[in-house]
Amino acid sequence: MKHIFHILMICSGFFFIGCQENGSVAELQPGDQVFPETAIRSEVQMKQIAGGDYLPFYGTDSVLIHVDDFLLDERPVTNREFLDFVQKNPQWKKSNVRRLFADETYLAHWETDDSPGEKVNPDAPVTFVSWFAANAYAKSAGKRLPTVDEWEYVAMADETSANARTKPEYSSEIIRLYEIKYRERNSVKQSAPNYHGIYNMFDLVWEWTEDFNSVLTTNDSRTAEYDNKGLFCASAATTATDVLNYAAFMRFAFRQSLKANYTVANLGFRCAKDLD
Repeated sequence: MKHIFHILMICSGFFFIGCQENGSVAELQPGDQVFPETAIRSEVQMKQIAGGDYLPFYGTDSVLIHVDDFLLDERPVTNREFLDFVQKNPQWKKSNVRRLFADETYLAHWETDDSPGEKVNPDAPVTFVSWFAANAYAKSAGKRLPTVDEWEYVAMADETSANARTKPEYSSEIIRLYEIKYRERNSVKQSAPNYHGIYNMFDLVWEWTEDFNSVLTTNDSRTAEYDNKGLFCASAATTATDVLNYAAFMRFAFRQSLKANYTVANLGFRCAKDLD
């Protein structure tokens, strides 16, 4: 099993978050092609998210970002649903997928191409899926992956308020959920939804976003001086808008450690969609 570790270092009172030098999502060569997907019917209920302004955790120097109204799956995509996708799109079966689009642990927990097996919960979020695979699923369902801003905007909510960031227990509760082992094996929608009616933002899996590695910060925000490499590597926590939000530090560090073909045991996805 592949484990991706991302180090959060505490140095002179600052968190330093390293990230890959290549900031691109895809690493395709000329002539490479992602084949068009056969359409599938998604049974996941989508919730309309009322847009608004929010303060991103990184990258805007405390400038509010506006998020437009959009639709978001109320829960992550499950093993059962992803099985339907690969059966209709055999190029995404574990024995057929190209390594360019998914690494060697793609769907590693499934027994065969056409069966996750009895040990895999069909109603648990699908994991060991790459960004390419998640993106292909979303397109086949007539949807897309949520952006980082959309995901974080919805993630600000707890069960009773749209923005729970100021509550002391908000971040600590997320950290507690992150520490639970094998939570990705549990079925979806077994916990309470948040303010927007969205389930399982934190208690089951990490989730791919459309622009998962788009947050690039400088190497020293105290001087605002940087070289080109500083755009990608080592940024102090002073560039963050909330230096006590440890849960967000973990999310952003994890995202920046990924490449689009990586697959991880507790990394899944849900879909989003623009309003018509």
